[in-house]
Amino acid sequence: MDATARPAIVIDNGTGYSKLGFSGNSEPSFTLPTVVAANESFLDQTELLSSSNWIAQYNAGIMADLDFFIGDEALSRFRSSGLYTLRSPIRHGQVHDWDTMERFWQQCIFNYLRCNPEEHYFLLTDSPVSTPESRECTGEIMFETFNVPGLYISVQSVLSLSAGYAYLKSISDDDSDTTSDMTGVVVDIGDGAPQVVPVVNGYVIGSSIKSFPFSGSDVTQFVSQLLQERGELLPPEDSLDISRKVKEMYCYTCSDIVKEFKKHDKKPDKYIKHWTAVKPKTGVPYTIDIGYERFLGPEIFFNPEIYSADFSTPLPELIDNCVQSAPIDTRRALYKNIVLSGGSTMFKDFHKRLQNDIKKIVDERVAATNARHRVEVKPIEVNVVAHPIQSYAVWFGGSVAASNPEFFEFCHTKEEYEEHGASICRTSPVFKGMY
Repeated sequence: MDATARPAIVIDNGTGYSKLGFSGNSEPSFTLPTVVAANESFLDQTELLSSSNWIAQYNAGIMADLDFFIGDEALSRFRSSGLYTLRSPIRHGQVHDWDTMERFWQQCIFNYLRCNPEEHYFLLTDSPVSTPESRECTGEIMFETFNVPGLYISVQSVLSLSAGYAYLKSISDDDSDTTSDMTGVVVDIGDGAPQVVPVVNGYVIGSSIKSFPFSGSDVTQFVSQLLQERGELLPPEDSLDISRKVKEMYCYTCSDIVKEFKKHDKKPDKYIKHWTAVKPKTGVPYTIDIGYERFLGPEIFFNPEIYSADFSTPLPELIDNCVQSAPIDTRRALYKNIVLSGGSTMFKDFHKRLQNDIKKIVDERVAATNARHRVEVKPIEVNVVAHPIQSYAVWFGGSVAASNPEFFEFCHTKEEYEEHGASICRTSPVFKGMY
């Protein structure tokens, strides 16, 4: 059967989590941590120090290449055994360890998706700030190691925008104008390297990309810090894991931090939650109280100075700076379509707080302009788009794009790779079927 007749494989590799599945599905088949646990004890044996013992070196190298795990299984092996070394191939949104990344893809394809890579086209995602050389390495691994028939590497921000439009279109009956479908600001906040990316007609404005230093992992760290400062007795080996679960289950965004403090002080029984668990080493049960951490955790996006004095620009102001640095004729369209992406944008009322704060900044600027120049500037519409699939919006956008018949026409094929080399992977065109 021709590879174009089979569904394409969509893999979104993030700093914290990777999503994998087949095109045409509404959600990924697997979501797993982007980590690899490898057993490198074979390489530390004393007899290998002798250069003459080449057979032992060869066998040790083979065993080290075969004995590894990824995802939750890797975390489990790392905690239960001292033989495994835990590695994260992606840092701050970019691949820094290609050998580990290749191992991760190998397990994803053969052990999780259980498919033959030679029989499927692939859609992979890439950071908007990654280098062309990074895409070339991705192409080399896919075509040389896995022998894929076709490959498309898409920018994560474009797929997030596509996902937001596709989802809203699926729940709406009216046919909106398609000229501005792929124009908007993508606020991507995952487990690492949050970015504010303006996209106009499907193409990223690279000079206007803004980076925010704090991500979901920083919220987890801040929640853990607050709990420990308040005297809650967390098991040291599980403190970050508990803080992450507390963040995902109980944290929310408040509109006024002072009022929120007063509400918690006035009615503690209503707002304070309790977390009960068992210490893994001793088996002793324990309970911790979760109070101010519920709203102080996400607050670092709006008042970052409470977490670190090194950065004081709030996220709404950063988004406004991003739009203001874009071409002047695109700014109204960008303000009108601010799309959220990533698991750390899923906090309750996060989109409302973000929209209100950006709207306040924009309205103040319009009022100042009217007063200074004595003109009547038309009000600027600010709209932050939120939807239930924010946590896997990039993957969903890839699924929609790869399920379109046009997708196979725009993929880089194995024949093109053999003729022109890895340089063909530096760019991938945007096509109408993406939205």
